[in-house]
Amino acid sequence: MQHVLPELLRPELSVIFCGTAAGTVSAKAGAYYANPRNKFWSILHESGLTPVKLNPQEFGRLLDYNIGLTDLVKDAHGNDGVVRRATADDREALRMKIERFKPSFLAFTSKNAGKQFLGSSISLGPQPPIRETKVFVLPSTSPAARWQWDETYKHWHMFAEEVAGARLKP
Repeated sequence: MQHVLPELLRPELSVIFCGTAAGTVSAKAGAYYANPRNKFWSILHESGLTPVKLNPQEFGRLLDYNIGLTDLVKDAHGNDGVVRRATADDREALRMKIERFKPSFLAFTSKNAGKQFLGSSISLGPQPPIRETKVFVLPSTSPAARWQWDETYKHWHMFAEEVAGARLKP
């Protein structure tokens, strides 16, 4: 299978962020969350998950902060309403990555991504774990979700506090 964007994974990361699929702008740029109006890179910094604001082309530097990236649908790109839905094979591939790499957290970067992986009746916030990995569903940072930015901001900051708390535990 040809991946639209490369995996950014290694064992025992603090967090793996998982989107539905690369957006059109991201696929063209060859970088995650590359739409200039997407707030992903800003919220990582504002919430304290990264000490500096990275730009999309620097996504590889997330490993310096113990953060990884992937998408549920790796071989397609486009907006959520256009890209194909995740299959059982896509869900199993992600589950195997989580079991192999054992991150402390798996965080879906949209309710749609979380719903496609976990099932239809989910809410934002914590979900049942995958073995020892805590699973969260966060609201989207995409331009299409700007109308709910106050709520998005709150959820991302609460998640960052969870991650910081886990980093402090022995």
